[in-house]
Amino acid sequence: MNRTYLKLTLDLDFILIAITAPLKDYVLCHKINTRLNTQFEKIDDHEIFFNIDEPAWCFSKYYFFVEQGEVEYYLISNRSSDGLLIPEMGNVDFFIIIKEFIDKEDLNYLINGLNKLPDIQVAAKIDPTKLKSKENLVI
Repeated sequence: MNRTYLKLTLDLDFILIAITAPLKDYVLCHKINTRLNTQFEKIDDHEIFFNIDEPAWCFSKYYFFVEQGEVEYYLISNRSSDGLLIPEMGNVDFFIIIKEFIDKEDLNYLINGLNKLPDIQVAAKIDPTKLKSKENLVI
């Protein structure tokens, strides 16, 4: 009997920015919206199922869409009452996921603007393919 194997690959075609900021998610979202003229809005939580028999872990998630270029931005908390979304990045509080193309100028403007906020300790682009728990970031 022939066997067929299904090989799954993750769609990691996005830009990932890690943010360290000891703030509540809604406070950070407000500060980013005010400073960078964005319009992040709260949407349903990002749910991750670690075990089939246990309830999902929920991480707060915010969304912003730019019609010109159809760029999607997600602001996701790395922390919940259950644990960390990306355990190997324990010093990171939030992630911004940018789907679709964004040019280097706009990306640098975003990262520089985030780093100029007094409550943000650091905001940096990281490579999602190098993370051990990268599957948790798939939206």
